[in-house]
Amino acid sequence: MLGPIMCDLKGFTLTQDETNLLQHPHIGGVILFARNYQDLSQLKALTDSIRALRPDILLAVDHEGGRVQRFLKGFTRLPNMQSLGEFYEREAAGALHLTEQLGFVMATELAVFDFDISFAPVLDLNYRHSRVIGNRSFHRDPKQVIPLARSLMTGMKIGGLACVGKHFPGHGYVVPDSHLTLPVDEREFSEIEADDLMPFKMLANDLDAIMPAHVFYPNVDDRAATFSRHWLQTVLREKLGFKGAIISDCLNMKGAHVMGDDLFTRVQAATQAGCDMVLACNDQASVFKLLEQLEAMPIRAESAERLAPLRRPHHLAERTLKASALWREASQAVHAWSTALDEPSHIDVNDPVAVSGVV
Repeated sequence: MLGPIMCDLKGFTLTQDETNLLQHPHIGGVILFARNYQDLSQLKALTDSIRALRPDILLAVDHEGGRVQRFLKGFTRLPNMQSLGEFYEREAAGALHLTEQLGFVMATELAVFDFDISFAPVLDLNYRHSRVIGNRSFHRDPKQVIPLARSLMTGMKIGGLACVGKHFPGHGYVVPDSHLTLPVDEREFSEIEADDLMPFKMLANDLDAIMPAHVFYPNVDDRAATFSRHWLQTVLREKLGFKGAIISDCLNMKGAHVMGDDLFTRVQAATQAGCDMVLACNDQASVFKLLEQLEAMPIRAESAERLAPLRRPHHLAERTLKASALWREASQAVHAWSTALDEPSHIDVNDPVAVSGVV
C-alpha cells in the first residue's frame, strides 16, 4: 500500500539517506524540482534509480508552464495559462485545441521519465492581484476556466499523466502568497460557491486528485482548507461528490504553520481532515523525524486505494515520442506560442513559486 507522505530530494542523484528514505513504507511519493534537473540523461538516471527502489511510488513534478516549469533545457517551453484564456476570448476553438496540445506535450515529455503526476490544472480564478496565482490561472470567469482546464486534462490523459486540480476551493481571490503567510479570504460561502468553486464542481468527475489551498476562509470554517473537514469532507466529498485522491500542498510552507511548528502535528491535522497524501518538502531533517513519529501508525487502506490509480506505468522511449507526428505537431505549436509570448528560458531565483515548494 502507498504511504501518505510525498517527499523531495536534494540534488541530481540519490544520497544514501534518500535511498533509505524512499524505502520507508510511509513514503508513497517523490516530487522533483528544478534543483533535481541537470539534463535529460541525468533525469533519466535519477528516475530509473527511484523506480529500481520503488516501482510503485508516485513520481510527481510541478510542470504547469509559465512561471512553474521545473525542467527547461531539453523540454518544450510551456506558456502561462492566462495567455490561453486571452486566446479563448478571441478564438475559442483554436484556444481549446492549443490547450489540449499543451497538455499532451507536457504529459508525453514527462512520461518518457515515468512520471505519474504533474500538479495541474490550476483551477483558481485570475483576479489579477494574487501574488502566487496571477497568470498561472486561465481566466477570471469560471465559465472560461472550465472548458480550457478540461482540454488541458484531455491532453494530459492522452499523454499518460494523472490530473490534479488546485487549489480547492480557490486561491486566486486573496493577495498574499501562502509560501510566506496564511492568506485569509473573508467572503461568504455563497460567493465562493457561485464563482471560485465552479471549476472544481464541474470537473470533479474528471480529476484524478485535488490539492486544497493553504487559505483560511473564516466565514465558512475555523480552519484553513487543508486542515478542514468541512471543506474536504462536507463540501468536496459530500456536496461535490469527489471520489479521487486529496493531496495537500507542501506542509512546510508558511501558510501551513497555522497548525503548529511541528510537522507531525500538521500531518496529523491534514490527514484527519481528509488528505490522502501530504507533501513535505525543503526540510529533509523534519521528514526523517516525522517518519520516526509515524512508525507505529498504520497506513489507511482507503487512502492507499484512492492513491493507487495515480500510478501510471509508462514504457515510452524518447525516440518513439520524437518520431510521433502527433507529438511533433503539438510541440511545434506550443513552442511557437511560448516563443511569441517570450516566456523566459531560465528559472527566476528570486521567485519562491518558480524555485521551490509545491504550488
